[in-house]
Amino acid sequence: MNKCDMRIKIAGVEFENTVMTASGTFGSGKEYGEYVDINEIGAVITKGVSSTPWRGNNTPRIAETYGGILNSVGLQNPGVEEFIEKDIKFLRQFDTKIIVNIVGRTFEEYCEVARRLSSEDIDLVELNISCPNVKEGGVAFGTDPKMIEYITKEVKKNLKHPLIVKLSPNVTDIVEMAKAAVDGGADAISMINTLIGMAIDIHKKRPVLANTIGGLSGPAIKPVALRMVYQVAKAIDIPIIGMGGIMNGEDAIEFILAGATAVAIGTANFANPRATIDVIEGIENYLAENSVDSISEIRGLAIVT
Repeated sequence: MNKCDMRIKIAGVEFENTVMTASGTFGSGKEYGEYVDINEIGAVITKGVSSTPWRGNNTPRIAETYGGILNSVGLQNPGVEEFIEKDIKFLRQFDTKIIVNIVGRTFEEYCEVARRLSSEDIDLVELNISCPNVKEGGVAFGTDPKMIEYITKEVKKNLKHPLIVKLSPNVTDIVEMAKAAVDGGADAISMINTLIGMAIDIHKKRPVLANTIGGLSGPAIKPVALRMVYQVAKAIDIPIIGMGGIMNGEDAIEFILAGATAVAIGTANFANPRATIDVIEGIENYLAENSVDSISEIRGLAIVT
């Protein structure tokens, strides 16, 4: 049996397969090295990187929920300089693409980390616009279409690599947000980030997370993520990296049928360190069983016009 063609292209960059790691769930690969051959993954989307070190939120900042987890880690990271020195150097040992997720609390912070990465040996940058804009009263960048368009344009000016904009689902109209990213010059969209949620300890009679609310991820959010990918795929022409509750190859196929070019595996990595490889094999098995030669042949087939 001939092996199916899993290669894809995003903004001119060719990936050996359609499966990536979701930011914040895989570190920068070292943590999973004993379980996964990183060469087999299409791309590693790194943890969020800021211009200066971020301490993150107080603990507890992870809570298990029915069908997923809540996290309020707060994008803890050592800053871009240490990331360049340690993480990029580590990832360049492998035959995989490097997508760096960048974060900031102001427009200036985003642009600063983008400028610093422009001279580095990476493949793409993912713009995390779910961060609170401290100059606008803490409103997330990703909930205002005008802000999305503006920040996308500004980061693009400071970047030499293709730019992926990661959309927040915590909005009324996801299509409006996607179109704003396209208008700002985004080369691709990734979606979705986590849904806002919380948990309460009934014995302590207080929120479980120190920060009270957190981001919900895992199988519980998959129907929402799939719906949003489907809606956006009908409305825009740039590639979409779909994510949100993908646990196996069948889940991934749903996202591709809904119009995603690639998929990213997140919470599943915590339950199964080999989740990325299992998803790749699951997709390959589906394609083979259905006599499909290339992953591109099924992209968007479920879209009803």
